[in-house]
Amino acid sequence: MGVETPGSQSSLHRANLERVVRAVRMAGSLTQAEIARTTGLSAATVSNIVRELKDGGTVEVTPTSSGGRRARSVSLSGDAGIVVGVDFGHTHLRVAVGNLAHRVLAEDAEPLDVDASAEQGLQRAEAMVRTLITKAGIDPRKIVGVGLGVPGPIDVESGVLGSTAILPGWAGTNPRDDLAARLGVPVHVDNDANLGALGELVWGAGRGATDLAYIKVASGVGAGLVINGKIYRGPGGTAGEIGHITLDESGPVCRCGNRGCLETFTAARYILPLLHSAHGTDLTVPRVVELAREGDPGCRRVISDVGRYIGSGVANLCNLLNPSRVVLGGDLADSGELVLAPIRESVSRYAIPSAARRLEVVPGALGGRSEVLGALALVLSEMGDSTLLDPAGPPSSAIPA
Repeated sequence: MGVETPGSQSSLHRANLERVVRAVRMAGSLTQAEIARTTGLSAATVSNIVRELKDGGTVEVTPTSSGGRRARSVSLSGDAGIVVGVDFGHTHLRVAVGNLAHRVLAEDAEPLDVDASAEQGLQRAEAMVRTLITKAGIDPRKIVGVGLGVPGPIDVESGVLGSTAILPGWAGTNPRDDLAARLGVPVHVDNDANLGALGELVWGAGRGATDLAYIKVASGVGAGLVINGKIYRGPGGTAGEIGHITLDESGPVCRCGNRGCLETFTAARYILPLLHSAHGTDLTVPRVVELAREGDPGCRRVISDVGRYIGSGVANLCNLLNPSRVVLGGDLADSGELVLAPIRESVSRYAIPSAARRLEVVPGALGGRSEVLGALALVLSEMGDSTLLDPAGPPSSAIPA
């Protein structure tokens, strides 16, 4: 058996195959011309590789049009593999199942108090994944991985959740390894803001951007950062903690121990009490958004103030990273221009002009699904191309137990 040496024709061909598969895997579908632009390969090389991948059953080719001309759209075969996404929110658990062509095949959600304990939450996740796989009639041998999202800081290398006031029952646990042991398939883990960024990048309002920030305002405030088309996590996995930018050193005490963090002016537990006297203590952020859209002056004022504070944080991001797009996620995004206009106003005031000139500030397109779709995208971004090009196929799954 010959040994493949670096620079040989066979190794170059293999590398080109992987480049094409990777481009299609992350985009969902591309025309052959788009593959050539994305990979830098010649049109003739792309045509030959697509033909080879189609003959091998790795990709599907369908007629389409591009710029008014006939073209061929290339996507991974529906039989090439299955990915699973699991998203833990503070009040819900959401699971989705999709294929490598970016089609969501099944999805479900149920209420869950994620603060209770990691053991209880992961048990529910395991049961929900098994049920959804069975109901969807999916061959478990096709499952190539699971993406897992948690609302807290996590070391993506070790999989250990850091000490946090947001999830005290999860601190020090390793949800990635725990769920992998339960399901018997590889699990990739990240925090909810990073998954929201991935979800919007691949499926929603971030499509076409290579540099963006996804801002999520909920019980905390976080940012998922995309640089050159990839999530930037930092060496400790905590990049994007925009909620702890100091706005007022004499402001409210934050859960992190500092005063006047952005989070203390924007997170739900800080802003809702401002409206309790007028609307009661059962008020939620979605209800505040609804009242604001109906014209309630107090709710409109609070949302406007929150937008200006978020804009201050976004201005800092612009000065440091110069993203081309900012996507606002979470419930506040539903308030539209009531929150987006103040964000833009603060950005124009505090960011240097060259950093803000080409910035778009847009609402997320996926709503509450952004994180679970981001979990699917996480598997798509982390899985190896050899799984698809190896004739032996994906590893056998232990999910059905």
